[in-house]
Formats: sequence, C-alpha cells, structure tokens
Amino acid sequence: MASSVYIAGLGPAVGKSTIALGVVELLSRQVAGIGVFRPLVPATGPDPLLTLLTERYPLAAGYAESFGVTTAEAAELVADGKWEELISRIVERYRDLERRCSSVVVIGSDFTDGRPSGGDGMPRELGFNARLATEFGSVVLPVVGAQGARSAYHSFTDLNATVVAVIANRVPAGVTPPEGLPVPVWAIPEVPAVAAPTVAEVAAALDATVVTGGAAALDRDVLDYVVGAAHVPVVLDHLVDGAMLITPGDRADLLVAASAAHAAGNVTLAGLVLTLGEFPDPRAVRVIERLHTGLATLVVPTDSFDTINAAGRIQARLSPATPRKIEAALGAFEQHVDTAELTRLLDVTRSARVTPLMFENDLIDRARSNRRHLVLPEGTEERILRATETLLRRGVADLTLLGDPAEINRRARELGVEIGGAQLIDPATSEWRDDFAERYATARKHKGVSLDLAHDVVRDVNYFGTMMVAAGLADGMVSGATHTTAATIRPAFEIIKTVPGVSVASSVFFMLLSDRVLVYGDCAVNPDPDAAQLADIALSSAATAAAFGIEPRVAMLSYSTGSSGAGADVEKVAAATALVRERRPDLPVEGPIQYDAAIDPAVAATKLPDSAVAGKATVFVFPDLNTGNNTYKAVQRSAGAVAVGPVMQGLRQPVNDLSRGATVKDIINTVAITAIQAGS
Repeated sequence: MASSVYIAGLGPAVGKSTIALGVVELLSRQVAGIGVFRPLVPATGPDPLLTLLTERYPLAAGYAESFGVTTAEAAELVADGKWEELISRIVERYRDLERRCSSVVVIGSDFTDGRPSGGDGMPRELGFNARLATEFGSVVLPVVGAQGARSAYHSFTDLNATVVAVIANRVPAGVTPPEGLPVPVWAIPEVPAVAAPTVAEVAAALDATVVTGGAAALDRDVLDYVVGAAHVPVVLDHLVDGAMLITPGDRADLLVAASAAHAAGNVTLAGLVLTLGEFPDPRAVRVIERLHTGLATLVVPTDSFDTINAAGRIQARLSPATPRKIEAALGAFEQHVDTAELTRLLDVTRSARVTPLMFENDLIDRARSNRRHLVLPEGTEERILRATETLLRRGVADLTLLGDPAEINRRARELGVEIGGAQLIDPATSEWRDDFAERYATARKHKGVSLDLAHDVVRDVNYFGTMMVAAGLADGMVSGATHTTAATIRPAFEIIKTVPGVSVASSVFFMLLSDRVLVYGDCAVNPDPDAAQLADIALSSAATAAAFGIEPRVAMLSYSTGSSGAGADVEKVAAATALVRERRPDLPVEGPIQYDAAIDPAVAATKLPDSAVAGKATVFVFPDLNTGNNTYKAVQRSAGAVAVGPVMQGLRQPVNDLSRGATVKDIINTVAITAIQAGS
C-alpha cells in the first residue's frame, strides 16, 4: 500500500491549494511515482489545482485517472439515497491510482462548486473527508484558519481519523497557533503575493478588454484597488504599491499622471482599469507608451461602483498560468513548515532511484538549509531578474545584483517582478571599488597591471563580482547569461585560483536522465588536458558528484576498453587512470573504457566482467573537450536529458558560468548549485 496523506481544508478560503502544492513539492524530493487524487472535481470544467499538479509534476497518472467523481455525479447519487455507492465509486478509483504509486497526496473536497457545504443534498464536508481518509488508509493533514487548529484536531480524531499535523494558513500577524496538541501545529502567515489575484484574473473576472500589456503585465499581483474620481494630486496621494487604478476611460489626466508616477518609481502599480466602456484618448496613449511602464490597461463596460464591487469578490487561484504565485506559495510553505519533521511523520522512505525532478528539488532544499550570499553581475537582464524573484521567494540564497540600481529597478518595474530583498550595487560608484583596485593591482603586479588600470578593470561587473567573492563579501558568483564563458571565468582564474593540489580548474554537467543522474566532465573548459590534468579532472568530478549525493564510480573514457587498443590517446587515459588510483585508492575508477561498457551492464559483462565500475558508472570523464562537449549535447538532444551546468570545480571559491541561452529555471538551478558548493 502506498503511503497516503489526506489534505482537508476546514473553513472557506483557508488556502488548501498552497498546502497541497507544498506537500507534493516536498514528496517530489523524496520519491518517484507520486500520485495526486481529488475525490470530487467540478462538473463544469477542469479542477484548477489538479490541473496545476498534473502539469507541473511528473505524476504516476494524468488528470483523468486522478479523481473520483464529478460534483454532479455525486449530487445525483446522494439525491437517490446512494451514499454508500458514492463512497464505493470514489474508493475504487483511488485504489486504481494507488496501485501505480509509491505515495499519494489526496486533496479533500470542499464542495465549493457553487454550493455551501452540506447544501443541495451533499454530505457535510468534515464527515465526508474523514470517512474517505479512513477508507483510503490516509493520515490527515487539516488546513485551517487562524483559530481552528484545536477544533480541527479533535473533530477529525473524534471521527477515528489519524491526524499527523495541523497547518494554520493565512494567519494574521501577531496570532500564534495553540499549544498542547499531541501533533505539530504550523502557522503560515498571510502572503499578499499568494492571496492577491493577478491582473489576468481580474481581467477574466470583469470580462475586460485588454488594450495594452503582454504576459508580464497580466502576471502582476493586484494588492489593492484605488478609484480615480478626484483631481490628480488627490489620487496620486492615494496610490500605493500593487494598486490597480479604476477610473473612467475619459480621465486622460489621471491615466497619464498615474503612468508617470509608476515610470518615475514613485509607486509601482499593478495596472489600469477604464470603466464605462470608454477607450483612452489616442493622444494620451501616445504619451503613456513613451513612458514604457509595462502596465496593462483594461476596459470594462461597467461603472466604477460596480467594477470595484466585482473586483473585491475576485479570489486568486494557483494555476499553471500563475508561476510567480506558485513560487511565492512554495516559499511560504517551506519557510514556515518544518519539512524535515513532516517528511518523517509521513513515513516516506527516500527512493534509491533519483529522478530529474527529485534532483532539482533537492538542490533547492539543500541551498535553503544552508543559505549563502551570491552575487549576480548581470543585474539588468530579464532572466536574472525573474530568477532573482523566485530565488528570494523560495529563500534559496541572499543575492546581490550588479548594475545601476535605478536601471535595475526600472527593469523590475517594467517586468512586474519583486526584487526588494536583493542588494543592488553599481561597481562604478561603489565604495569598494578603490579597495578592489588595490587588491587586483597587487595580485597582478607580476603581469604589469598598474593601479590606474586595475581601477578600470574592477569596474567590469564580472571582475567586481569576483572581487566580492575573493574579499569575503559574497560566497559565490553566477554569470554568463549575457557574457561569454571566457569573460565569466577569466577573473576567477586570475583572482580566486585553484584549490591547492589541483593543477587545473574544470567543469561538469549533471545529466538528468529519466531514472538517474550522471556526471560528465570536462565538457566546457579544457581543450586537451594531459594525463595529470585529466586525473585532476577525474578527482574533482568525483568530489563534485559526492557533494551532490551521487555515489562516484568513475569511467575514464576512451575509444578502447582495457588493453584492446593502443595509441597516444589511449595511453594518456591509462596514465591518468593510474594517477587517480594512486591518489585515491578508495575511489572506484576504470579506464580506459568505452562509453557502452561504462553504462550498459550487458556490454560490461562481456568486456570487463570483474570491474566495479563497468556497467554502473556515474561519473564519465572525457579525454578532451571535443569529445565531452559533443557527447553531452548529443545525449541532451537525442535522449531528452536535462543538462545542468557547466558547474565549475577546482576553484577555491565557487564561480559558475551560465549558457547565454540559459532559461530562468537554468539560472535558479545554477544559483542553488553554487550555494551548495559555497557551503560545502
């Protein structure tokens, strides 16, 4: 039987979706084959939360196999007095799913499909969820409001359900959960970025026409509403960060003034809503366009009174269309719930098989547990800003962004991202610049670097960031989204240098296959290492693998296995293998060995039957950059593997390079890896 947790929300709008998302995220780090189940789903369309979870995570089953019945089917059965048949159908569907899973997260029903609990012939929510939890063999995780923890615990235990913990969600500041219960009680505060609807949700609810604004503008959080009916100075006094201005479409003065205030940084607005079906004057639109606000403008047919009333009833939802809200929800869950204790209580045994999602989520978890301070030199780049928001919301690392703070903040306002938790530094005006110049001139004096030249060099964001790391003002650096690999790592070679005893810095890629994680090195730095350098690369790669939970079994790759071939290239690999064995007798290493013999047990049984590495290698060391770079890209594209890296190794302090095509997710992973390196 799969381990099973039943998440039951007690009371309206307690934020059960945040808890469900957090629990699935938590389990995704531990086990493969997770299932998600909802006893009831709406009859009128897809369930938003179930859709989100089945799209976000590689679950054991899709949407169609992950629910019991629709609310319409349930109501019909209850109306006919067939209560036990309803339970039987749901349990049967659950058992079908459970057989395919190692762990199942059940998200209880709240009957919010247009009816209150217990209405329209439907069973009462509490008893229904308690009964199903018992039938499923699930432990229960109640989700309550600020004051409901004690009542929830006793209500479920009185119905013979096993309560594993209680989570109070959306708790106001200053309110503490009750003590004295025999299970943990965790409190998550109200998080505006989770509770607030997005501009897109407001537009949909108001049936608005979107006049201006792309995806980024529609993804902004709406934290408040301000009705524009007074003169410009009065309205400006009432604008607050995150507010959406609601005003008649013919008030061009307010539209221009509010847009100018947003562009100037006086306030960060969510968007503009124009009432009465009035589209803005084209002359005002031309002025606003020149301000480059990045704001969405919506036009609605209703007047201001009806519009504000309708807007106040809009409830935010977690969905695939709200990625920033998802990260904020996960950040709140991970910050305020003891995830290690919850994992223990759920009795989840970590899987021996490591999936890509497990590996990536484990990176975030490990970085959060030993939080470090990293510097990101490319502070005005959109991908960096979006990654920064997520990293800060998830608590992955403390961050410094380099660049003109005014320009960084302007870009953040345009994109609608929140980076208030990041430190912003302009190398050109920083108080550290003179000190860095002196340090750099001293370190490079043997290369003829003068103090004047050093003063110019450290103004470069990559050199400045590297000097921050060398001076202990940051624990690591990640760059390369807009810079070449050479521009990113050259300062590290000059300033940070390699670990004593390691002759060469190198890199690895983590290759995330469907059922395992492999380490490939060196695929990005050293064109043609000699035997000694190849041995250093192998030892560094093994250490990197071990640091990230991968048992190192090292394959020194060649076109020959064992003594089957000859030539200078084979001899280099053989000599490097001998050096590795001499320096690390405890490390399983095999070489020269061909790739098929290293990874395929059947081939290994024929070519090297007595090898401790053949057929089960985890670390693959390539003889040169040409082979390594082409191989990792071939596996990435042909086998559908996710390549995380390059991850630099052998440096005294971590500096990592991004591909210039890096996605936001790539940046987040690389920052997490760098933070882990800094803490190890």
